[in-house]
Amino acid sequence: MRELAIHTPTSEYPIYITNSFDGLADALKKAGLAGRKLCIITESNVAPIYLETIKGLLGEWELSSFIFKAGEESKNLDTISDFYKHFIDEKLDRKSVLIALGGGVTGDMTGFAAATYMRGIPFVQIPTTLLAQVDSSVGGKTGVDFLGHKNMVGAFYQPKLVYINHKTLATLPPEQVAAGMAEAIKTAYIIDKDLLGYFNEHKAAIKALSDEETEHVIYSCCKAKAYVVSKDEKESGLREILNFGHTFGHAVEKLSGFKLLHGECVAIGMAAAMHLNMSLGKTTDLDLEAAEKLFEYFDLPIRADGFESEKIYEQMFYDKKTKDGKLNIVLLEEIGRAYTEKNAPADKVKAAIEHITK
Repeated sequence: MRELAIHTPTSEYPIYITNSFDGLADALKKAGLAGRKLCIITESNVAPIYLETIKGLLGEWELSSFIFKAGEESKNLDTISDFYKHFIDEKLDRKSVLIALGGGVTGDMTGFAAATYMRGIPFVQIPTTLLAQVDSSVGGKTGVDFLGHKNMVGAFYQPKLVYINHKTLATLPPEQVAAGMAEAIKTAYIIDKDLLGYFNEHKAAIKALSDEETEHVIYSCCKAKAYVVSKDEKESGLREILNFGHTFGHAVEKLSGFKLLHGECVAIGMAAAMHLNMSLGKTTDLDLEAAEKLFEYFDLPIRADGFESEKIYEQMFYDKKTKDGKLNIVLLEEIGRAYTEKNAPADKVKAAIEHITK
């Protein structure tokens, strides 16, 4: 078992990275959660695989569970309302603990429910998808979609611990693994050039989810995110770099009606961002080509086929980083070092969009 610590102005908590659920009960006790009433929140794809296992391991606690329909379409305030009703029925109080068992949607919604129920109760992340393990479970971003806009309603609220069992990846559909790889590759490009080298040197083993290589990727991503979140918990500066590819990607995701996976859209968005980066003279056409080849190796899309360029451009202005009507787009000063571009010329942004829609 590997362990990392997150330190923010509001909290400190551990991340455990291991290959089983055997240490979960001890981790909860170590976090001071012994004797609490627990509620496991999970979704309809994950529940049949892991819910009974987790219940068995936590048998000494008073437990309840809530299962919602899997998918981004459930990530809304109506589902959160259903959570609250269950909490009231189960008489959860301020000492009760929510456990998010699932991917990014489960973690985001459970965290938001924890942040808002009785003005805040503890929660724990048990991410079961690669995307959640390398990115969304760490750092305290919670929320739901609203009127079709991604993560429009939410809160920064840190978990008590994150428990990652990377063996859960064996039960994921291939496209979900690929979606997680997009976020891991993103981390390499923005802050960890060594990880990018590791991806290129060990890509076959990583794609095969070999234990050593998978654990190295997850650990490296969590370590990088722990550093960023410790410096900027609420995205007032440095943390914005974690959105590399997301301004373009979220626009594609919204226009797809969320039919494309988040990680797939991030890959498309990074292809656009790398094109914009090249046109601004920060990186080269060879860097763009290498990035797109890496995305394709991991079965990620690099083009938004069938989408209208102008609609993508218009949708980008709904991004949360947009300020005073201006796009703020995360780009690279160089490979491994990101920044937020506040004055990208509109013609170059549109050319980047044309690159992914051609």
